[in-house]
Amino acid sequence: MNYLQAVQEITEVIPDIQNELNKNTVQNSYSTIRIFTDQIKKMIQDNNRSLLFKSLQKMDTIYKNGDLMLRNAVESTFIYSLDSCTAFCNEEYRKTIFNHISLDLQKIYSKQIYNHGI
Repeated sequence: MNYLQAVQEITEVIPDIQNELNKNTVQNSYSTIRIFTDQIKKMIQDNNRSLLFKSLQKMDTIYKNGDLMLRNAVESTFIYSLDSCTAFCNEEYRKTIFNHISLDLQKIYSKQIYNHGI
């Protein structure tokens, strides 16, 4: 899957995101995942759990089926931002969010957290 296919996948879950993706001047894997991550962050803040959980599943699908650029974008944009996205969540909500993230993405998150400074 390339970033254009990822855009189609994302708009299946969040149809309203299409306008934001279209008005983005730089259209590539990183900008697509950044916009999707921003939407996920907003869902977390708004406690929109049903759409959040569907979006987290979609992020996993994009990661599993994506080309190297998409996979790198998910790792360096979405995974890297998880702490800031969940910083103000209570412990129970944070655990619920992480329970809806695939094991593969959880492993990458742990690797990033524990390998800092190396």
